[in-house]
Amino acid sequence: MEVVIRPTEADAVRLTAAILADDLRKNPEMVFGLATGATMEAVYAELTRLHREEGLDFSTAKTFNLDEYIGLPADDKNSYRYYMNKHLFNNINIKMANTHLPNGMTDDIKGEGARYEAAIKAAGGVDLQLLGIGQDGHIGFNEPLSSLASRTRDKSLTPATFRQNSIYFDPPESMPLRAFTMGVGTILDARKLVMLVTGERKADILAKAVEGPVSSMVTASAIQFHNNVTVIVDEAAASKLQGKEYYYWNFNHAPEWEKYR
Repeated sequence: MEVVIRPTEADAVRLTAAILADDLRKNPEMVFGLATGATMEAVYAELTRLHREEGLDFSTAKTFNLDEYIGLPADDKNSYRYYMNKHLFNNINIKMANTHLPNGMTDDIKGEGARYEAAIKAAGGVDLQLLGIGQDGHIGFNEPLSSLASRTRDKSLTPATFRQNSIYFDPPESMPLRAFTMGVGTILDARKLVMLVTGERKADILAKAVEGPVSSMVTASAIQFHNNVTVIVDEAAASKLQGKEYYYWNFNHAPEWEKYR
């Protein structure tokens, strides 16, 4: 695992977008796994800028999102399909047929996970999975006690997740209580993981996820099992990490980071 600490949130966002962009330039047929959330909006804004100003080409790329609320149509402003269209897909030259999210309006809730897994497999698997981390350490909607071998499925959301996310709904109680999510095992199948974490409020849980024991109570800790992980954080989020000295040293001296310094 590589942990990279950047001075500010903006620096962390730019580095995250640069890694995604460089991988896309190397492989125009990249399959990206994508995440949502306020921090990711800035990543997608930077990717949009790179597309418009530097010609970053998404025309043959494919995407699979981590999750989607059950019961929200694609045109609902709180659906993750709406979010992705607004913040990225409508702003770049990707083919909409190549963008995938679980179907929140499916009539086959138990079958949707298997369908999504099959679609990922048919695309050749995810090359790079972009991740955030929840306040309780979840990735996707893999809430505490999710199996670390889990696959895409429907999942009940915790009261903590409801409290955090319902502020975006009007009224708050209209937020769905269930969602589809890639499983932890599905996420770990990606060839490369890039996790972006910013802000002091995430410092404690970040330290548990990357330096603490692997636990189903902190599903993000499962990334410790992966052999190609980069965790990008700002100084605020890094404040509780024990290995900060080494992380700074590695970024400043390792040859693979030279182009990003």
